Amino acid sequence: MSTASANIRGTGTTPANAIDTAEQTPVPIMPPYLGRTLGYAAVAVIVVAAAVGRLHSEWLFGMAGFALVWPHLAQLFSLDARKRNPTTVGQNLLLIDCAISGAFIGSLGLASISSATIALMVMFTCFMVGGLKQWAKGSLILSASALAMFFLFNPDHVITLPPLADLLAVIVAGVYICATALFSHQQAKALRHATLLIQTQREQSIALSQKLSKYMSPQVWQTIFTGQRDVRLETQRKKLAVFFSDIQGFTELSEEMEPEALTDVLNHYLNEMSQIALKHGGTIDKFVGDSIMIFFGDPTSRGQRADTLACVSMAIDMRKHMKILRQNWRSKGIKTPLQIRMGISTGYATVGNFGAENRMDYTIIGKEVNLASRLEHLAQAGEILVTHEAFSLIKDSIMCRDKGEVTVKGFSRPIAVYQVIDYRCDLGRNRSFLEHEHSGFTLYLDSAKVNENDRTAILRALDEASSRLRHQRD
Repeated sequence: MSTASANIRGTGTTPANAIDTAEQTPVPIMPPYLGRTLGYAAVAVIVVAAAVGRLHSEWLFGMAGFALVWPHLAQLFSLDARKRNPTTVGQNLLLIDCAISGAFIGSLGLASISSATIALMVMFTCFMVGGLKQWAKGSLILSASALAMFFLFNPDHVITLPPLADLLAVIVAGVYICATALFSHQQAKALRHATLLIQTQREQSIALSQKLSKYMSPQVWQTIFTGQRDVRLETQRKKLAVFFSDIQGFTELSEEMEPEALTDVLNHYLNEMSQIALKHGGTIDKFVGDSIMIFFGDPTSRGQRADTLACVSMAIDMRKHMKILRQNWRSKGIKTPLQIRMGISTGYATVGNFGAENRMDYTIIGKEVNLASRLEHLAQAGEILVTHEAFSLIKDSIMCRDKGEVTVKGFSRPIAVYQVIDYRCDLGRNRSFLEHEHSGFTLYLDSAKVNENDRTAILRALDEASSRLRHQRD
């Protein structure tokens, strides 16, 4: 007879530090050895009471002595096996307990109350340890053992014990069950506390990981925290689309504005550009002042052509969004016409963790990275320059203008460069995008994004603006 034992084990989604803390939490369970000793002590008391009621049956006293010794023998002989497979050994020992308990019941002549109390203790333990399956096995073994022992020693009739012996049997069985239930209650309470502790620490770990995610690209953060990528110094060669941008005129603006106001402008710009980059699936590498470095194709890739198209599409959206930002900045008193310039290159680069074991940076290096940076410096205000390889991948969807070959620092041969004009579908009379910018007037319209509810309000605003201009002219 033994009681159930349980250990706390973490799942794949539980933080390791929460698991360690939970496993260190003391769980007050009744050890199998203690439970078996207590159960057999109760059986010994019942057998002794029966022996006294049956005019000192010496062989029953011998069985009581065996009940007191057996738990210690079982513990001694199963010690090594328990270390290797504690669950299986514990369940097998419980089945042996069922056979021994059945022998006791048969020896008592199937006395109703005393036999029922012994059976109740054993079946209660079976349910605790192995559930319904263990109970079914234990019931079958106990019944067979009890009947065999009964027909061997008491084939003629069922023995009736004195009321005092039955009362004592009920008391000791109740003590055993209550003691087991008490330990189970304490165990359940400790497990609830451990579960709450794991949940609390899991929430804290999630909150911490979300804070840490602000310091790296979401794609890289996700691969690390889902276990797809190990945090170690390793790199690989991949074909990537590399993007660089900066703001033309930002240096002059920094000389005119206070540092606090300049910081607000820069953070607003970087936040808006980052949202566009993430929308297109770009991996944000770093911010250096007003410069942004982004690459496509790692840690996830949709294919060389799709990655390059997404990169150029992002650049076009950034250029369009600068119209809105300039209007917003102008309303705040910033008159300097800030313009974005961008360079894009497609080719093989080395990507991965660079640095030291205690301080790493997930970034890319290679000639394509240098080339994209050089193109960004060569670009004029509002211009997007791409290499020939990038152009060959996007030319079916995006209109580009051949700018010839340019000499780039660090490259021995001239580089063929193309200027990105716009999406082919947005060119001509059917284009959805329209923009005009003059002193005192800025228009940014993307009709493909205007829904029916906003169309009326936009038309009303345009009519009012047109009326004012006509009235001013007249």
